[in-house]
Amino acid sequence: MEELLTRIEELKKDNKIKIFVEKRLMEFSEMEKREAGDIFKELCFCILTANFSAEKSIKIQEKIGDGFLNLSESQLAERLKELGHRYPNARARYIVLARKYRDSLKKIIKSFHEEIELREWLVKNIKGIGYKEASHFLRNIGYFNFAILDFHIIDFLVNYQLIDKPKILTKRKYLEIEKLLKQVAKKAGISLAELDLYLWYSETGKILK
Repeated sequence: MEELLTRIEELKKDNKIKIFVEKRLMEFSEMEKREAGDIFKELCFCILTANFSAEKSIKIQEKIGDGFLNLSESQLAERLKELGHRYPNARARYIVLARKYRDSLKKIIKSFHEEIELREWLVKNIKGIGYKEASHFLRNIGYFNFAILDFHIIDFLVNYQLIDKPKILTKRKYLEIEKLLKQVAKKAGISLAELDLYLWYSETGKILK
């Protein structure tokens, strides 16, 4: 772990990266002030990222915009297909199913006093959302205490010999790795959200959302 902590400190000392990370975290914090439709569109973005590129999902989100709110399932599937999504039909179906929470999602989120319970609710009630996607969504709307375990982060931890690469990322394994990352974040003096951005940069050379 010491080697990883040293790497994180190196990244934190790079002023350009640090400013970029702080800017992104501020943007996430500001999301809670946005309208219900914007919160829902962020959920749609995270639905798109399951087994698909986050970078490509960002571009698709920008292109579709309010279409997440009002396109029919067939229209949305066609747009996703045109824009190169790997699973256009399934993702369109999940997004349309999630629309029953479109106007109430923001209120539902605020009704939870425990963040862990909120993530469990998302996984249970939003089709197409697992622990990674739920954590990603919550991070993007200002909840900074969850780990986003995509393959970049998993590979990063494997390379530092902190974990063995899991064949299947079960709930138990997800929470186990998240606990490890909480320890890393605590030792580094940063939040899990901040840690995720630094690890993503170290692995990919990019800071996305």
